[in-house]
Amino acid sequence: MIDFKKIEAAINLISVEKKIPKEKLVEIIESALKTAYKKDYGTRDNKVNVKINLEEKTIEITLEKIVVKKVENPSLEISFDELWDDASNFEEWDVIEIDVTDEVTEWDNWESFWRIASQAARQVIIQKIADSEKEKIYDLFVGKEGQVVSMKVDLVESWKVIFDYNWNQVILPKNEQVSKDNYVVDARFYLLVAEVTNKELWNPRVILSRKRPELITALFEIYVPEIWEGIVTIDKVVRFPWMKSKVLVSSNYEQIDPVWTLIGQKWIRVKSVMEELSWEKIDIIANWDDIREVIKRALIPAMVLKVNVNEDTGEADVYITNEEKPKVIWKSGVNINLASELVWYKINLIEVEA
Repeated sequence: MIDFKKIEAAINLISVEKKIPKEKLVEIIESALKTAYKKDYGTRDNKVNVKINLEEKTIEITLEKIVVKKVENPSLEISFDELWDDASNFEEWDVIEIDVTDEVTEWDNWESFWRIASQAARQVIIQKIADSEKEKIYDLFVGKEGQVVSMKVDLVESWKVIFDYNWNQVILPKNEQVSKDNYVVDARFYLLVAEVTNKELWNPRVILSRKRPELITALFEIYVPEIWEGIVTIDKVVRFPWMKSKVLVSSNYEQIDPVWTLIGQKWIRVKSVMEELSWEKIDIIANWDDIREVIKRALIPAMVLKVNVNEDTGEADVYITNEEKPKVIWKSGVNINLASELVWYKINLIEVEA
C-alpha cells in the first residue's frame, strides 16, 4: 500500500527547499494518479477524480459518469440497469461519482500502478521546480529591463556562464557572451538586462547580455551623470562586440560638448566603460545637423577629404587618399561597416591621390 509517511516527508522537504506550496505538490500527485489510471486501467475519456488526505492518510479515486437510458460511451455514461437498486435515486443526465478506490488498490499490480504514477508526478514536480525558478528569476529582474546589473561569476560551463545575483543563479547563454571576456569564477561583470517577458504563450523569461549595444548605453549612464540628467543624449550605438563600437551623441545645450562629456577629464569616463568591455575600442561622434560632417567623423581614425551624400539613394561618396584607406576599412571592414550602420548611409569610397 501507499507509504503516506514517506510521501508527506518528501512533500515537506520539496516545499521548503523549492518554495512550492504543499497543496500544489499534492495536486501534482493527484493529477499523476489520474493519468496513470486512464493509461493502465481506463480510457482517455474517463473523468477521474483523485483526493489525497495526508492528515487522515487516505486516498479516494472516483469516476464521474452521466446517468442515461442507453449507453453510447461507457467511459462517460452509465445506464439505470447498471445502477441496480440505486437507479430510483437518480434521473437521466444526473452526474454521479463511482468510488473505485477499493478496486484499484486491490489489484495485484497496484504497486506497478503506483510506481508509474510516482514517476509521472516526479517529472511534473521537476518541471514545476524549473518553472518556479524561472518565476523567481523573473521577479528579481522585472522592472530592470535596459539596465545593467553587477554580478559575480559562480560557475563556468561549456555553453553557459552562471552568475550569482542575490544568492540566485542566473545564466548568461553562449549567444550573449563576448569571446574576449575572461569568465572565471569570482570575476565580476556588468550584465545588461536585455529582455524580461512574461507572456501567456511561454514561461517567464529573462535574457542577460554582454553582447548587445544597449550595454554600452547603460554603462555610460553609470559613469556620465549628464546622461540621466538629460543634458547629454546617446542617440545611437552600433557595435561589433569585443572589437569596436561607435556612439552617436548630442546635447540641447550649446555650451556642452557631448563628445568630451562622455570622454571625461583625462579620458577617465570612456576608459571606465572600455575597461568594463575588456578594452573594446569606442568612437564617440557628435550628432551634427550636417550629415556629411557626421559621416566624416564616423570614419575616424581616418582623415576624410570630402563627403557627398545622395538622400534619394541613401548613399554617400567618401573621398580619401590611398594612405587613409586601411584606417577607413580597419579590421575586416569593421570600421566602415559600423560607420555605415551608424548613419544609415551606404558608404562608397573614392580614392584620390594625395
